[in-house]
Amino acid sequence: MNPSPNPPASPSPSPSPIEFWFEFGSNYSYLSVMRIEQTAAWFGATIEWRPFLLGPIFKSFGWSTSPFLMQPWKTEYVWRDMERECRKFGVAWTRPSRFPRTALLPSRVALIGAEKPWMAEFCRRIMQANFVADQDIDTPAVVGEVLTQMGLRAHEIIEAAQQEANKLRLRDQTELARTKGVFGAPTFFAGGEMFWGNDRLDDALAVCRDLNPR
Repeated sequence: MNPSPNPPASPSPSPSPIEFWFEFGSNYSYLSVMRIEQTAAWFGATIEWRPFLLGPIFKSFGWSTSPFLMQPWKTEYVWRDMERECRKFGVAWTRPSRFPRTALLPSRVALIGAEKPWMAEFCRRIMQANFVADQDIDTPAVVGEVLTQMGLRAHEIIEAAQQEANKLRLRDQTELARTKGVFGAPTFFAGGEMFWGNDRLDDALAVCRDLNPR
């Protein structure tokens, strides 16, 4: 039997995903949140958004706060480094008057939105509220304003985010981060490899690209 003159085209492979583990109180997560959507598209990768809380992970190490605050010289270095990195990536920056800020509510909302089309914009706006507007992001007023400005039903989303089942999801997600070996944010997983830090975002995305050559 002669082969069909017009065989069906092979299905295009799905873009390789990058797992993006981030924390709204993390300054280096801010840098990644602000650029990951555009950068991932350039590399041909999809994003799996994984909000979690660093506090419980730090406590498991015996730390009561961010390691950036434990040594004064490290603290000053980090703030200077943020100035340089924000200038390099062209994002606004205001040194927060409170650091690290708690982010329970925005993290719970992010779980609700993790697979929704508004997720990336929500994360960028919350990060800007923290690291540009210097606002307390862990309040219904700030989170509600962000959602409303996006044209979303803020009350309904916040109510769903505060349900016990969703609170448990965030605890479970944070525990999953710990079991995967996450010790800081941002952390990326690509092709089974872990990459830590905003400066490793492109390396992780390169792995995604190589797993799915165009």
